[in-house]
Amino acid sequence: MEYKPIRKVVSGNYAAAYAALHSRVQVVAAYPITPQTSIIEKIAEFIANGETDIQYVPVESEHSAMAACIGASATGARAFTATSAQGLALMHEMLHWASGARLPIVMVDVNRAMAPPWSVWDDQTDSLAQRDTGWMQFYAENNQEVYDGVIMAFKVAETVNLPAMVIESAFILSHTYDVVEMIPQELVDEFLPPRKPLYDLADFEREPFSVGSLATPADYYEFRYKIQKAMEEAKKVIKEVGREFGERFGRDYSQMIETYRTDDADFVFMGMGSLMGTVKQAVDILRQEGYKVGAAKVRWFRPFPKEELYELAKNVDGIAVLDRNYSFGMEGILFTEAKGALYNTDAKPLMKNYIVGLGGRDFTVNDVRKIAENMNAVIEKGELDVEVDWYHLKR
Repeated sequence: MEYKPIRKVVSGNYAAAYAALHSRVQVVAAYPITPQTSIIEKIAEFIANGETDIQYVPVESEHSAMAACIGASATGARAFTATSAQGLALMHEMLHWASGARLPIVMVDVNRAMAPPWSVWDDQTDSLAQRDTGWMQFYAENNQEVYDGVIMAFKVAETVNLPAMVIESAFILSHTYDVVEMIPQELVDEFLPPRKPLYDLADFEREPFSVGSLATPADYYEFRYKIQKAMEEAKKVIKEVGREFGERFGRDYSQMIETYRTDDADFVFMGMGSLMGTVKQAVDILRQEGYKVGAAKVRWFRPFPKEELYELAKNVDGIAVLDRNYSFGMEGILFTEAKGALYNTDAKPLMKNYIVGLGGRDFTVNDVRKIAENMNAVIEKGELDVEVDWYHLKR
């Protein structure tokens, strides 16, 4: 069947809901929280209109939502949920249960700043606080990537048997409408066939088994090692799935770090999510003004793309890491990860951390220009002025 995209003008949240529908999700359990709620409302609308036979499980909290998804996935169903900020924090315990049981649940997290003070605007700290739970993490730049990301996440997750988050920005994507190219159902079915569970559920009545029961110190260690090996395998699978997606549908995701105008760059801006759209626009303007700059968008934060980062870092003089998050007592989280990944390599670009946009504060092309001016001066001098710059802080 020839690929002829179906174009719809939708919000990022609706893009996520359509992706779940087209992925033939079987069970959805979720609890409403701004700015995630319209994802689940749209799925409920699909069910009410008879467009799908998804089983929706109403629950009393996000903790219960993940517990329900874990139960559904353990029986072999394709399970999906969505949440944000405090809701994701409430799920924290169950995230470990999902990855420990090797269940390929897919969840959309709408990045929202953590309270207090209360905020409903964009900030990556909620998802990055879950980086050690064994979940893969894909950060979407735009609504198209939200849609594509959910479908690919199911294929990757079900190949390596680990859960995955697809992460979008609060309001910047979740409630902003744009044209999204959707894939005809028959072609999604070819790309993403029905799930094949890790174990044969047909044998359950003959040979009962339990999931997540006690492991003694003699055995626990190896369970964690196998999760790590699955994360390492996921890097290869992500590239293969991203390449196949590109060959079928014209949007290539074979690189875990998407580079933009980096071939001859003196330094690059590196970051994740929607702010990188602004950065790429700024790069085009800065190039016209004589700056040899590029952009590197980290698509997959877990597993972390160490190898691709090295290939980028060895050819540039500097990396300006833009973090819309913070690890209190240290620095921006992507900055820490990037420095650590390069420490035992021969790639030693000057790296500076710029904290930007916390709580949804605007981050503009002019902001990128000012950061470029500062980074250029740092490189010319050959040393950092400060390692972590809380950019645009009200003094």
